[in-house]
Amino acid sequence: MIIKILGTGCKNCVTLKENTEIALKEIGMEAEITKVTDFKDIMAYGVMSTPALVIDEKVVSYGKVLKPKEIANILKS
Repeated sequence: MIIKILGTGCKNCVTLKENTEIALKEIGMEAEITKVTDFKDIMAYGVMSTPALVIDEKVVSYGKVLKPKEIANILKS
């Protein structure tokens, strides 16, 4: 599984990455987490507001910081 955090490196982007790491640990999953900060790459996903969470190339959330429990529910589905 590859998880991408789309954003310019703002506080919300950092928090989303941390919450994703917490969620993975809580449910016992492993994944590669990468940060995408280049605006052109972010736009390629059709995302207009960051931060965004992309799991296996599918945008699952954008424009808000998900809590670890919310991320865990997405990962388990």
